[in-house]
Amino acid sequence: MSPARQKRLCRPSPPQNDAGFRDLQCWSIPNGERNMTNSWPPLDYLSWRETCSALHLYLQIAGKYRLAHSPWLNHSWNATFYIAPSGLVSSPIPDGPGIEIMFDLRAHEVVGTCGGDGGKAAFPLEPMTVATFHARFTEMISSLGGTPSFDGRPNEVPDPVPFKDDHRDRPYDREAVQRYHHALVSVDRVFNRFRTSFLGKSSPVHLFWGALDLAVTRFSGRRAPLHPGGIPALPDDVAQEAYDREVSSAGFWPGGGPIDYPAFYAYAYPAPNGYRTAPVQPDAAFWHEQLAEFVLPYDAVQTAQDGDAALLCFLTSTYEAAADLGAWDRDLLECEIGRPATVRPSDPISGRSKVPLPEEPVEREDGASKGRYHMLVDGAEAEMTYSRASETLIIIDHTEVPEALRGRRVGERMVRQAVDDARREGFAIIPLCPFAKAQIDRNPELRDVLHQRRATGEPAPTR
Repeated sequence: MSPARQKRLCRPSPPQNDAGFRDLQCWSIPNGERNMTNSWPPLDYLSWRETCSALHLYLQIAGKYRLAHSPWLNHSWNATFYIAPSGLVSSPIPDGPGIEIMFDLRAHEVVGTCGGDGGKAAFPLEPMTVATFHARFTEMISSLGGTPSFDGRPNEVPDPVPFKDDHRDRPYDREAVQRYHHALVSVDRVFNRFRTSFLGKSSPVHLFWGALDLAVTRFSGRRAPLHPGGIPALPDDVAQEAYDREVSSAGFWPGGGPIDYPAFYAYAYPAPNGYRTAPVQPDAAFWHEQLAEFVLPYDAVQTAQDGDAALLCFLTSTYEAAADLGAWDRDLLECEIGRPATVRPSDPISGRSKVPLPEEPVEREDGASKGRYHMLVDGAEAEMTYSRASETLIIIDHTEVPEALRGRRVGERMVRQAVDDARREGFAIIPLCPFAKAQIDRNPELRDVLHQRRATGEPAPTR
């Protein structure tokens, strides 16, 4: 849930990166693990926006019933829906015998299932009014032994009309709904894969019915400043509880509200300094000032040669920008991306000594205005580039480590080599690169070569 999503966004052209950043190397999906079918259907929001708006309100009705009868779980996780092969499903709701709600977007019906005897009740998804859906839904819950009591007003939509008073006829485009579900299944697949590379607190991949976005969120483990609230038709205490911890979040909208086309988004709360100018990938991704979020149009993924890899690249690069600039403890929070039938190697306290700095030599290429450090480890090259501001000052601007070398402290090894050279040759370092800055912030013994320390009169290291 982002307060900025309430603002209107028209599709701009992705800006060119003219800040001198090098391209990032994105994660790719091994050939044996790729879904080689056409798993990214075309989506045209404008052609089905009335159906999408209706489905949004129908999900709010069911979601508010779930919210009213489920114990609160941090960040409103007790209210969401999950992606299923045939549609969207709640977990069992503790009302009456226990009731699960399924929006079957293949058979186009809403199905309620009892947790006791497995009894079912259903009604069709078809052209109707929101008031008609509300009446049918409450009747279904009553027939299953539940109590259909819940707040009857929409949230996070402009000019909300109480559900039972909304008598405007709504269309229902079955083919468009199926394409939307097809896209959700693909997004869910990549989001869940991305989730496997994080050991810290992470949300499930789930759909928030307030803004109709499928989201996944990572947490630094630290508290966040009080959120200002102010989201239309959403209580401030809900927004403030949702954002009381530092997060890096990503998600997918079908369109509507803040944008008029389907897109992926990524944001950090609180956004660290430099976040909006961080280089992210793929090339179609851009920062939108009004939304204060990174945006990647769905079309860029749908038309990519490898849509899964393009989306994973966006998720990874935006998270790394938040984590590096926010000084998250990435060594503690991250692991290699999960593989089928492969147990993640354990990483206990005693195990840290088993991951020493790599012994391979760090090479340095030093030019008049630019230079780089690079290492070749097991046939894969990592590099860290810098610009020379003067004879006594370099600016580390980028670090690139292939996925195969992640977790082996290769990047740290190059940073330490640069620090050793600075001490020996008498130059100072500005770590513009978020990774290098995070390494120096995390290791106080490396900070003596920072430019700020030299500027305050501390003695420079001798050659």
